[in-house]
Amino acid sequence: MIEYPIDKLPELINELILCDTTTRKNKLLLDAQQNLSTEHLSLLFEAIPKDLRMDIWELLDDDTQHEIFVNLGDDSCRWLLHTLEDEACFKLLEEVNVAELLELEEVIPQRFIDYAKKQLDEAQTKQYELAQQYSQDKLGHWLGFDFLKVSEKLTIAGAKKLLLKGLPQFTEVIYLVTRQGRLMGEVAVNDLLKAQDQDSLLALANHDIVSLAAEDDLYEAAEVVIHSGNMATPIVNADNRLIGRLTIAAAYELRQENIDSAAVNAGGLSKDEDLFASVRKSAKNRGIWLGINLVTAFLASWFIGLFGATIEQVVALAVLMPVVASMGGIAGSQTLTVIVRGLALGQVTDANRNALLKKELRVGALNGLVWSLVIGAITYLWFNDGMLSLTITVAILLNLVAASLSGVWIPWVLDRLKIDPALSGSVILTTVTDIVGFVTFLGLGSLLLL
Repeated sequence: MIEYPIDKLPELINELILCDTTTRKNKLLLDAQQNLSTEHLSLLFEAIPKDLRMDIWELLDDDTQHEIFVNLGDDSCRWLLHTLEDEACFKLLEEVNVAELLELEEVIPQRFIDYAKKQLDEAQTKQYELAQQYSQDKLGHWLGFDFLKVSEKLTIAGAKKLLLKGLPQFTEVIYLVTRQGRLMGEVAVNDLLKAQDQDSLLALANHDIVSLAAEDDLYEAAEVVIHSGNMATPIVNADNRLIGRLTIAAAYELRQENIDSAAVNAGGLSKDEDLFASVRKSAKNRGIWLGINLVTAFLASWFIGLFGATIEQVVALAVLMPVVASMGGIAGSQTLTVIVRGLALGQVTDANRNALLKKELRVGALNGLVWSLVIGAITYLWFNDGMLSLTITVAILLNLVAASLSGVWIPWVLDRLKIDPALSGSVILTTVTDIVGFVTFLGLGSLLLL
């Protein structure tokens, strides 16, 4: 089996926490810097309990401290700035670039933002001001400025000389712009290297290019780049002026960020919560959704209460109720996960929604038929009661079909209402499957068993 550097992370964390000598800590941190990326070093730092973090921090060199700092989650970043003296914080901000500052300004106090802005050179300041013209959910706020653009009138020889100075990462084309800066084409680097010096750069260009608008949604633009087959896609403003690009690496980072955000939202958590955040803050973040869940649980309990007399006379119904609820909840969650993922990737549309619904209903019906018969047989062997077995068999079948229906419709409706289905879909779904399951099971019990 191949061992990747990240596989060493748990071992390094254990050793750093348990190590009691500075010499050994220095050796471990040196190994970490050689074997782990800066993102993983930040994960390592966040995995250290807060009372031990500063001992580790002080052993790191300035460059490593900066790299860890700009990759920390929001909570951890705020904690570090609060813990360090202002002088040490200012030192961290001296080498911050535009992209890092745009990330940090959402998190750090204004006095640190003002200081970091003063450290930018003239070109970086213009880039920062350009990014500020767009909101944080728009592509224009997160422009990549490392690209090559040349005048449409430049000669092949001149363009080749430009290449000798070095190419930004993920560069496979250079962009041609008019005197006003409007994007008019691109020339592949490979084609440029093969061309004769006397050839026309304009004739070599591809004028049928796909570009992104600065006003485009950030995550939707990322998907365009990922599926484009190109290493980067140019970004233009409303006047078609070339102002930046989005690389394939940045696009994949945005997709992962979106996926991670959906995952933690589904649990009602903060996506940047520190692993060792304060008990009060963690309890508050999670308590809100526990409270919402409590309301829905009482709603389900109220429906159960409507059949109190039935339960008192047929105690077996109370014993079997958790089976009905759990089967519906799991089936609904499976469908919900598929649909939420499809919505996030833009795969679920009005045109294919009904086809998806039919497919999921068939899945629910097939699983419902199989597992309702299994549960019905177990119930008969357990209680030796044919009518009770029939009751739970029908209830399970109907609940799994309802769960499949809910798993498609709930996230779709929430998405239409501009409510994140990953955040609230599971709570609503659980309530629906519980109520449908209990009402069906207990209602049939009232009709067939009394």
